[in-house]
Amino acid sequence: MSNKVIITQSNYIPWKGYFTTMKKATHLVLYDSAQYTRRDWRNRNKIITPTGPSWLSIPIDVKGKYHQKVNEAKVKNNQWSIDHWNKIKQNYQKAPCFKEYSGYFEDLYLNLLIEQVYLTDINKIMLQKCIDLLDLKVEILDSRDFNIRGGKTEKLINICNDLGADEYYTGPAAKGYIDEEIFYKNNISLTYYDLENFPVYNQLWDSFDHYVSILDMFFNLGDNTSEYFNWR
Repeated sequence: MSNKVIITQSNYIPWKGYFTTMKKATHLVLYDSAQYTRRDWRNRNKIITPTGPSWLSIPIDVKGKYHQKVNEAKVKNNQWSIDHWNKIKQNYQKAPCFKEYSGYFEDLYLNLLIEQVYLTDINKIMLQKCIDLLDLKVEILDSRDFNIRGGKTEKLINICNDLGADEYYTGPAAKGYIDEEIFYKNNISLTYYDLENFPVYNQLWDSFDHYVSILDMFFNLGDNTSEYFNWR
């Protein structure tokens, strides 16, 4: 069996585009040895409220830590998980599938996540739960388990080679920095996944926004969530 790899930084309760190629991939490497960036998707995402999308942000200790890595970033306090769940519950309790799916996430927020210190662990726990609910077979790995070496593209190639991969998936934004020729020379197919053409569904407000957390899909669509992806 050939291995097909995604290498990306972890996101907090990611949007559906984050999962688009996990149907085909065998391994997902969380590249959290990269530098932590503020006001990014590492520690925050959006949910739907009656007045539109609203941010849920995990408070991160950044004072004097200008060059810390994602896997070094720590939360400031544990109250955030309780606050996030209360806001999620407040805005989704009338969603069609909230009762069916709330138990999966309430337990995480009020028990498991409240004990976590590092952002990367929080993101991985939430990501694994979403992967399980989507019934995906992709294995999550940590970039710290690899010997990261070389330039931007070489680092990706070396991880792929370490995993014996013959295909690498990445987002369209990577076209601006990735050296495609190096992939071809290493006999690794390079596939840019599609972040467009997602079907719409009923959200709990008058408009529609694709760019919100996947939690919105679970609470509105339940077991039908997988049908609203472009799994191509």
